[in-house]
Amino acid sequence: MTERVEIYTDGACRGNPGPGGWGVLLVAAGREKELWGGEATTTNNRMELTAAIRGLEALKRRCTVALYTDSQYVRNGIREWLPQWKRRGWKTADKKPVKNQDLWQQLDALAAGHDVEWHWVRGHSGHDGNERADALANRGIDELP
Repeated sequence: MTERVEIYTDGACRGNPGPGGWGVLLVAAGREKELWGGEATTTNNRMELTAAIRGLEALKRRCTVALYTDSQYVRNGIREWLPQWKRRGWKTADKKPVKNQDLWQQLDALAAGHDVEWHWVRGHSGHDGNERADALANRGIDELP
């Protein structure tokens, strides 16, 4: 039986592009782990994707994952758009290159190693896991050199 893990992710950007941060809260077997980081110049979407990537990277073995994000971009991308992008050679429906392809490919590869359920939560609505991930993402920006 695989371990069940809840992962709460969020990305933040001050300016878009601008300095950005990502935050992750992992919860498993009554334990919690917080992760965060940032980049000097990035976009909100890149930070949302990075948060999901860092959360899945933190897992040491195959897990059943409930991943919570307030990003429709991440949830819709992984569940709906990604299979089409791959079939079209990483092109959108209008034949343009997929933005953030590097991160989508990383997320796709990491997700394949787990049983992931993708959940969307409304941001800034009082959801404890999302609020904590948001605070961590902002910490990632605040701690940039």
